[in-house]
Amino acid sequence: MKKYIILSGVIFFMSFFNCKGGTKNSAINISPNDLYTALQTDSIQLIDVRTPKEYQAGFIKTAQNIDYKSSNFSTNIEALNKQKPVYIYCRSGKRSEKSIKIFQEAGFEKIYNLEGGILNWKQKGLDIFK
Repeated sequence: MKKYIILSGVIFFMSFFNCKGGTKNSAINISPNDLYTALQTDSIQLIDVRTPKEYQAGFIKTAQNIDYKSSNFSTNIEALNKQKPVYIYCRSGKRSEKSIKIFQEAGFEKIYNLEGGILNWKQKGLDIFK
């Protein structure tokens, strides 16, 4: 009986403080509407992690292009303010999702990832700039 109670406590503790939820620098997926609202209210660090060619074809207003596929991606994000939240997006959400780990390793604590990338943004009818 004691073993059962101890095991139950351990399982409860682990589920309450799981790895992802307990970290101070975990990323949060946000909708296009949430990003749109953030752009209206804040001066945010918005990073487009697509290639320069993709970026030139159309981007979200105020986005800075830092190519995830470039060899100096880690170096380029070091120039950003780690104390401010960083919002990231790509074409469909895959590259930005992969880049989260690099942002975390660089010391960013508040990371927001646009769900579905710029494709989802466009689908919602939100503006693209060239």
